[in-house]
Amino acid sequence: MMDMYSRNQYLTQLRKEYLKTKAKRHKGKLLDEAEKRTGLNRKYLIGKLKPKSNLDKLPSERKRRKSYYDHPVKTALVKCWQIFDYPCGQRLEPLLKDETERLRNLGELVCSDAVSDKLKTISFRTIDEKLKHQKEIERQKRKYHKKIHPQLYQKIPIKISDEQDRTKPGNMQIDLVEHCGASTTGEYANTLSNTDIFSGWWEGEAVMGRGQERIQTAVDQTRKRCPFLWQEIHSDNDTAFINWHLFNYCQKEKLGFSRSRPYKKNDNCLVEQKNWTHVKKFVGYLRYDTKAELDILNDLYRNELRLYKNFFQPVMKLKSKVRVGGKIHRRYDKARTPYQRIMSSKEISGQEKSELKKTYDSSNPAYLKREIEKKLDLLYLAYKQKQNQKDKLSKVEKTKNLKRIKPRMVIKYIAQPELVSVR
Repeated sequence: MMDMYSRNQYLTQLRKEYLKTKAKRHKGKLLDEAEKRTGLNRKYLIGKLKPKSNLDKLPSERKRRKSYYDHPVKTALVKCWQIFDYPCGQRLEPLLKDETERLRNLGELVCSDAVSDKLKTISFRTIDEKLKHQKEIERQKRKYHKKIHPQLYQKIPIKISDEQDRTKPGNMQIDLVEHCGASTTGEYANTLSNTDIFSGWWEGEAVMGRGQERIQTAVDQTRKRCPFLWQEIHSDNDTAFINWHLFNYCQKEKLGFSRSRPYKKNDNCLVEQKNWTHVKKFVGYLRYDTKAELDILNDLYRNELRLYKNFFQPVMKLKSKVRVGGKIHRRYDKARTPYQRIMSSKEISGQEKSELKKTYDSSNPAYLKREIEKKLDLLYLAYKQKQNQKDKLSKVEKTKNLKRIKPRMVIKYIAQPELVSVR
């Protein structure tokens, strides 16, 4: 069956042929066909196919039936819907029958007797239909409502990438890298990744879980390992960082504290890059949730990996970015290691530079690379032993469950030949 719009289109085209023909027999055949296609009465079709009929009227020109539940009823209905905490039509219908007069007597609902009578007789389907537009208004209000963050978010300023100081060492970007595998359930290891904006110097520390005190302790440990003083830390909006433990620590140590804009990873772009090149590229995407794995990760971060990356891995820094037409041209400076950039800085004292020089002279990149590979093998071995223990425990649980099965159940299962597969 055609809808009204399609039916009127069909009759408009049919009318051209109907008015051209003069033979009554042919007109009768056209009416039979139209009656069959549209399901309309024959006399009504004759009126529709006249030279001037309501087919020529625009939708705005056609008469509309007067709505029984008009605007005053809809206004009163919306008021009742808001008073009773936005229920659906099926829940609001009995409330209107019982509470309309009560609301009028209390002065909460102002309407006429006719409107009140209509509210008592309205069905739940009509209620949902009349409230459709108002529900959309309420949905849009909630969608675009400005989020109210806790007071701590107001105290920590937002800084975009261009506003962060790149001229001297000590301005750190920090982030967490999860080692949860395919599931985020339970407690697992996280790597606290710290990157200096000026030099690219990187420090890492593995933490079990996302506890606020643990994260603050890890920040303090990595800060002590750096060859320069920290001036400011910049994090994303993760609650592991935006909390009173870390905020009070920064206040106590006289460190600046800023955060990125929500859902803007480019504000923390340098440490996001290091999350791949310094963490995921080495330790992979497996799940590490035991103390043995955590100790191996920290041994790797505190010794070989930090020396190998900071002393023997050159980093390029972006000097300029120019748009020419539809293409962006980027200019980079000469690739240098974080150690070389620190040594060229005037902010670092001579004593700190001499200690860095001793560390550099005593380091062998080939030996560091071999040690990194050994510890990564140990990490994978600890992961495999953990998985084997889990498999053994699961087998023990299965055997325990089999022992709990009653002998009658086993006999009943064997006695049913259709349940036994034949090969």
